[in-house]
Amino acid sequence: MPPSCCGCLSQYTHHHLLTFLLTFFSYVLLHASRKTFSNVKVSISAQWTPPLYNASVAPVERWEERHLFENEEQATLFLGVLDSIFLFSYAVGLYLSGVIGDRVNLRYVLCFGLCGSATVEFVFGTVTEWLHLYNIYLYCSLWVLNGLLQSAVWPCVVAVMGNWFGKSGRGFVFGLWSACAPVGNILGAFLASSVLKYGYEYAFLVTSVVQFAGGVVVFFGLLASPKEVGLSLSETALGPVETDADSHQPLMSDEDEEVEVYAKQQHAVQQQETRTPPSQAIGFWRAFCLPGVLPYSLAYACLKLVNYSFFFWLPFYLSSNYGWKEAEADRLSIWYDVGGIFGGTIQGLISDFMGKRTPVVIVSLVLAIASLWGYSRSPNDQVINAVLLANIGCFIGGPSAMISSAISADLGRQEALRGSQEALATVTGIVDGTGSFGAAAGQYLVSLIESKLGWMCVFYFFIVMTSGSIVFITPLLVREVRSMLQERRARRHQL
Repeated sequence: MPPSCCGCLSQYTHHHLLTFLLTFFSYVLLHASRKTFSNVKVSISAQWTPPLYNASVAPVERWEERHLFENEEQATLFLGVLDSIFLFSYAVGLYLSGVIGDRVNLRYVLCFGLCGSATVEFVFGTVTEWLHLYNIYLYCSLWVLNGLLQSAVWPCVVAVMGNWFGKSGRGFVFGLWSACAPVGNILGAFLASSVLKYGYEYAFLVTSVVQFAGGVVVFFGLLASPKEVGLSLSETALGPVETDADSHQPLMSDEDEEVEVYAKQQHAVQQQETRTPPSQAIGFWRAFCLPGVLPYSLAYACLKLVNYSFFFWLPFYLSSNYGWKEAEADRLSIWYDVGGIFGGTIQGLISDFMGKRTPVVIVSLVLAIASLWGYSRSPNDQVINAVLLANIGCFIGGPSAMISSAISADLGRQEALRGSQEALATVTGIVDGTGSFGAAAGQYLVSLIESKLGWMCVFYFFIVMTSGSIVFITPLLVREVRSMLQERRARRHQL
C-alpha cells in the first residue's frame, strides 16, 4: 500500500515543488502555443484568400502579393496539411529527442526546445505577416522545424519528473501534473481570443514571447535530477535521501534532528555511491524491446488518435452539427479538457492505491466506449452536451495522460534496467512518438470519414480505436492478475 498523504508530503522538499511547477508550466506554455494555431485558423484562412480581384479597389501587384490560394476550401485544406506535417515531424522528433535526452543534460534539451519552438512560431505567425511573406514552402518548412523542436519538450519533462518522484506515489503526482496539457489548451484559447481582434499575428506574438520567457526561466531554475544537489532517490519512496545542508529539509521536519539525520544519510549515500557504478543510457532498440513498451505504444497510438481528434475537430463539430456560434463552440469545448484534468488525477490516485495501473486504464477505456456512444446521441442542449463532454474527457483524457506520463515513467524505471537506468526519456519518446504517428494518420481519416459517411460514423471509428487500445494492453492485464494471484498464494503459504 502506498504511504499516506501526510507521509508523502513529509518526504517532499522545496526542490520537488519547484521541479513540479517548472515542468508543469513548461508544457502549459507549449500547449498554449499549439492551441493558438487551432484557434486562429479562420483568420489565417481569410488572410491567405483575399477577395476577388477588382482593379478599381486594389492594384494588381498588391492582389498577387497576398493571393496564396484561389478559394477558402484550398486554404482550409492547406491548414489541415500543416496539422499533419506538424504531427508527423513531431512523432519523428520524439524518437530522436528521447535518445538525446538520456545522453545530454535534460535542462539544456528542454530549454532548447521551448525557446527554439517559440522563435519558429514567432517567425511563422508574426514576421511573415508583418513582412507579407506568403509562401507555401516557407510555411511547411517552418512547421516541420516546429514539430521537431516541440518534440524535445515532453520526453524531457517526463524524465525530470521521473527522476524526482518515486513509483509508489507516481500515479497521483503525475495524474495531477499531466493537467498541464488541458490547462495549456485553456490558456492558449484565452490568450488568442484576447488579442485576435488586433490580428492573428498578435496571437502568435503573445504566446511565443511568453513561451520563450518560460524557456529562459527553466534554463536558470530547473534541476534535472536530485543528484545535482547531492540528493538520491529511492524508487520505493516519494522523497529523497537528503545530503545537502540547504536543501535536505522536507516540507514538514524536526529541526532538532537536522544535524544527526544529515550526517547519517550523507554517510549512507557515500557508501552507496562507492558501490554503484555510474548509469549509462541504453540504445533505442533495447528500450523499444523492454517489457510493456510495445503494447503501451500501440495502445497509445489508438488512444491519442481519438484524443487529438477531439483537440482538432471538437469546435468544428459543435458548430457544424448543432449550428452553434464559433465562440460558443470554443467555450463549450473546454469541458473536454476539464474532464481530462479530473480523470488523470483521480485515476492516477486509484492506481497508486491498487499498486497496478493497467486495470485502471482498461476500466476507464471500457467506460470511454460507453461515453462515446452516448455523446454521439447528445441532444441540441449545451448543458447536457457539456456534461457528456466532461465525461468523455475523463475516460479518454485520463488514461491518455496516465500512459504518456506515469506509465511511461514506470516503463523507463523498471527492474529490467538495473545497472543501466538512463532510459526514461527514450521510453517516453517511443511511447509518445508512436502515439503521435497514430494521431497524425487519424486527422486525415476523420476528415475522410466525415465527408463520406457523416459524424456518426466518425464516433463509431473512435469506438473501434478505443477498443483497439484495450486489445493491445489486455495481455499486460492478464500478466498483472497472475502476478497478484501468485503473491496472494505466497502470503497464504507463509501464514
